[in-house]
Amino acid sequence: MALKLFFFLSLALLLLTSNAFDLCASGSDGDLSVIPIYGKCSPFTAPKSESWMNTVIDMASKDPARIRYLSSLTAQKTVAAPIASGQQVLNVGNYVVRVQLGTPGQTMYMVLDTSNDAAWAPCSGCIGCSSTTTFSAQNSSTFATLDCSKPECTQARGLSCPTTGNVDCLFNQTYGGDSTFSATLVQDSLHLGPNVIPNFSFGCISSASGSSIPPQGLMGLGRGPLSLISQSGSLYSGLFSYCLPSFKSYYFSGSLKLGPVGQPKAIRTTPLLHNPHRPSLYYVNLTGISVGRVLVPISPELLAFDPNTGAGTIIDSGTVITRFVPAIYTAVRDEFRKQVGGSFSPLGAFDTCFATNNEVSAPAITLHLSGLDLKLPMENSLIHSSAGSLACLAMAAAPNNVNSVVNVIANLQQQNHRILFDINNSKLGIARELCN
Repeated sequence: MALKLFFFLSLALLLLTSNAFDLCASGSDGDLSVIPIYGKCSPFTAPKSESWMNTVIDMASKDPARIRYLSSLTAQKTVAAPIASGQQVLNVGNYVVRVQLGTPGQTMYMVLDTSNDAAWAPCSGCIGCSSTTTFSAQNSSTFATLDCSKPECTQARGLSCPTTGNVDCLFNQTYGGDSTFSATLVQDSLHLGPNVIPNFSFGCISSASGSSIPPQGLMGLGRGPLSLISQSGSLYSGLFSYCLPSFKSYYFSGSLKLGPVGQPKAIRTTPLLHNPHRPSLYYVNLTGISVGRVLVPISPELLAFDPNTGAGTIIDSGTVITRFVPAIYTAVRDEFRKQVGGSFSPLGAFDTCFATNNEVSAPAITLHLSGLDLKLPMENSLIHSSAGSLACLAMAAAPNNVNSVVNVIANLQQQNHRILFDINNSKLGIARELCN
């Protein structure tokens, strides 16, 4: 009892003295904080919700739109903008990182997205942008526009350039089912902790419509030429990792490690697969799924990687709950229900909710990847109501109105794991880690 009292008093003292210790600062070793969008360190207002489960249900309600995007990517030279998951009231993804643009640096909280390449930010004077925080080009001594003769301009989707003359590189993009924006491709210094990337290319948004544009912008961590990893050159050696904290971690943040320094030395890896028709996405080879000790019977063609159709499995930071093609999900769900027993009811995106007094029978779910098995702790496979009377399997099928062949390992299943992307060596590493 005394130990518990000491812990809570210590925590209270820490919070009360937060003006002396910046709880939201990036680590001294250069790691960037990865912040739940409605966490204490986020500038965005938390949504009004009756419970934490309802908050996640609201966030997952935009997953179908994101799955449509992930399923619709086609071969192209340009950069595609993903559809942000997350709560419509926030209009952003589920995790943000604090960066600085320009000289001197202007702080922006940008959505972290592994399935997008480009970065964009709302700029001063933006018409229709939802945030009062915008990037001021006139206050940066290192700002420059890019004209249509520059090679970077050909990499922007929705390019609008005349056939003759050197004018600014303009482009228009859609984002989400109801949003569009217009931007100019520009360059400026990007500050990431102690590192500075000069001449970083990003979209300077001048006008936006709809409710899904991230208020302070988006940072793409995909594999395309305009992504952060590609533009950083040898600085980060094509290597980064993140640890996503639980959505419930209100006072804490995870971390984004860029480059080889500080990465885990011993970590299980699986090959990263490259799809030339969907080059931004991080495909992995999912070979099977176990529920408890039962290897669920799944037709191999439902799991197989096929660059021509886009079939296979990707790992994605912006989808909330893991989505399988319907035949796979049905098989996994049915085996899960069989082992739990009792009755089940739907709730929002979840169709397998049950009384928590049956939770002792809930089996662990293991994702079998080439070279490693990811056994999900219960916190990554079940979600609980605030009252504690209900537990739900935190997975779902791809929506019925989507002709999806893609399985998506989503952020709720990644939470409290270190996810390492080694692009140069085509490897993905996964290790259990408390991200708080």
